[in-house]
Amino acid sequence: METYQYIIAIFGGLLAGIINTLAGNGSAITLTILMEVIGLPPNVANGTNRIGVLSQGVFSVSAFYKNGKLHLKRDAPIIISVFLGAILGLWAALTVGNDDFKFIFSILMVLMLFVILVKPKRWIKEVAIEKRPNIYYLLPVFFILGFYGGFIQMGMGIFFLAASVLLARYPIVESNGLKIVCIALYSIVVLSMFAYHGLIAWQAGLALAIGQSAGGWIAANFATQHPKANIVTYWLLVIIVIGAIIKLFFF
Repeated sequence: METYQYIIAIFGGLLAGIINTLAGNGSAITLTILMEVIGLPPNVANGTNRIGVLSQGVFSVSAFYKNGKLHLKRDAPIIISVFLGAILGLWAALTVGNDDFKFIFSILMVLMLFVILVKPKRWIKEVAIEKRPNIYYLLPVFFILGFYGGFIQMGMGIFFLAASVLLARYPIVESNGLKIVCIALYSIVVLSMFAYHGLIAWQAGLALAIGQSAGGWIAANFATQHPKANIVTYWLLVIIVIGAIIKLFFF
């Protein structure tokens, strides 16, 4: 790798880490860098990208937990459901191509934009714990989300936020913390699989990981300490979804 490629990877990873932690779809940045700037083939870029996702998750989780926005014992059923679904999805990804699902993803993004924009107070208003639904009824939803993440991954963070905020009625900040834990956990398995098959460019991946770790840590501390973090996160989510729709339909 050339010096300029390292610099782009680190700063691109920083931006992706912030976006992934507060909303989702930061992989649109990192995968573009890996394929278009560094020149990796798609399968190697996919595997290499997981290094940054995992490292970013570790730094983000520590900040969410330290600042009291993550409750691992309480949320263990959701974490386990997502993980099991992701393992099944990973198995499916190894046997079935996902190119045909790009159109479905495009439609889902459009629907997601409507879901986000209709009654935005649902995303910002915090619901008391005693008024939240029993999460055990929602475990099949999180299992399906895990399957999606293990199979395709595109937009997983956005869909997870929708389920945890609108269905489970978690605050958007806590939802982000839980999202990061779930994705980081199954990323360990996914990364191991890609490494086993020799589909990782370690230098590029570690350069991205430096930036993503810093971005994840900065964003997690902002989300857990800033008084208007819910509002900022909501509007960032809107921007990310609109950007994804424009890219999918026009580029």
